[in-house]
Amino acid sequence: MADYSIWVLEYSYVPNYHKSGVLYGAHNQGYVKLPYCYVVIKGRDHVAMVDVGYSDKDHGKTLGDRFGVENWRDPKTVLAEIGLTPEDVDTVFVSHAHFDHFGNVEDFPNAKFYIQEREISKWVWAMSLPDRMRWMMVAVDPGDIVRGVDLARDRRLVTVDGAMEDVLPGIDLHAAPDSHTWGSMWVTIRNDGKVQSEDTWVLAGDLIYQFDNLSNDGAVVDAKTMYTPVGLAVGSQANLVLATEEMMSQVGYESRRVIPVHEERLADTFPCRISREGLRISEICLADGESSRVG
Repeated sequence: MADYSIWVLEYSYVPNYHKSGVLYGAHNQGYVKLPYCYVVIKGRDHVAMVDVGYSDKDHGKTLGDRFGVENWRDPKTVLAEIGLTPEDVDTVFVSHAHFDHFGNVEDFPNAKFYIQEREISKWVWAMSLPDRMRWMMVAVDPGDIVRGVDLARDRRLVTVDGAMEDVLPGIDLHAAPDSHTWGSMWVTIRNDGKVQSEDTWVLAGDLIYQFDNLSNDGAVVDAKTMYTPVGLAVGSQANLVLATEEMMSQVGYESRRVIPVHEERLADTFPCRISREGLRISEICLADGESSRVG
């Protein structure tokens, strides 16, 4: 029995991203392709997403150009590949507030957004710092934070303090403070609906960039495995490693069940297809009765 279908939808990509940003300590080891994606979760009469991408206009476009993003497509185009529209989305879990994850809230008019309270409040604090400390804002569009406050005013933003169980049936939120960002979080799906689930998936946000952060992609991690955290952190790599251990423990150390959305090699592990826009659709699992969108 599976309650939810999960798809990772690429909406743009950076063809040449410094590997040291993806894998801590990988200095002078060249570049990797970095897909920009969000996740769709469909089932139990809900359409939810993890993150919403960014809007290719104003400061969002400035940041996208600065990071070398190519082939950007809007949510209407991307979601149509799996038969959905932005208006169908009722719930959004924001893993963190970097521009490529929190920059498109206006395209989802019917959604309620969940974010860690520490995430949004600390970015307000960071915005107030002198310009000499602006490195911390390198991947944040201040306009996104303001739009997040607007969501709160409109009663469409829920600020979460730590873990939150059954936000939707079988879907839990978990906090990783002072890690990749001030209040990053990951989403756990207990896809059989059980408290002690035998079918758990973790949607890692940017706490994990690629399978290499877990060391043994697709394998059961043993006591000799060493995690290598992501390179970019406003908090600490120690906190990233601790969050990685907790995520892995939730899936019984079966690393293929921890989904890194920036991973180009999802295609090696899950059914995938390339859309007519040249973007990848990865099908992580299907709910009972759901038709494949990649077959």
